[in-house]
Amino acid sequence: MSGVRRADQAYSGIVEYITAQHLRVGDRLPSEARLAETFEVSRAMIREALVRLASDGITESRRGAGSYVKNAPSDRLIAYAKTGNLSATLGTYEVRFVLETEAARLAATRRSVQDMLDIEEALRTLQSALSSGMPAHVEDMELHRRITLATANPAFLAAFEALTNEVYRTMQAGLDISRSRPPDVVEAMMREHEAIVAAIRAQDGDAAALTMRWHLSEIEKIILQML
Repeated sequence: MSGVRRADQAYSGIVEYITAQHLRVGDRLPSEARLAETFEVSRAMIREALVRLASDGITESRRGAGSYVKNAPSDRLIAYAKTGNLSATLGTYEVRFVLETEAARLAATRRSVQDMLDIEEALRTLQSALSSGMPAHVEDMELHRRITLATANPAFLAAFEALTNEVYRTMQAGLDISRSRPPDVVEAMMREHEAIVAAIRAQDGDAAALTMRWHLSEIEKIILQML
């Protein structure tokens, strides 16, 4: 098994341990040596897994004190992205922060009249789906795809579509979790999309990039139960 695969195994194992042991925020994880023994991987693989878990907001390292639970992934997220796929699913956010933030910026400065009409239509369709209680992740995906198309750079669309499966999972989980909470959570999500589209309409690249990044960070927090 390759080092990457072993690190994935360790990542998934630690998430499963947090879930199975019902660990809460602030609880300490076993030592690296104990985790390495438990999952039959090297301590180097455990360290790599812990670095990735920390970057995904699940654990945090405290100097000289080990690793602690920062956020336990929600049951709904795990239902959509099984623990074996969780690393890849959450890892897409790092890529999306870079890819979609810049795509929004470029869309604002390059979008054609037809691009803007298509983005507005996708926004209305998403609004309708959200207000009617439909799943809405397909409509959400289409809005983000239309924004990426408006960059007029096929490489952005190719990169975005390469993430399709993982993005669908996080969108489904994010919408499901949001609907399990007070109505203002879904309303805030809708306002975030409207702000992105408004910035693109105004051809304000900096505002489009900022609002896209804010939206993605808020959804990431929701699926990790940080809100």
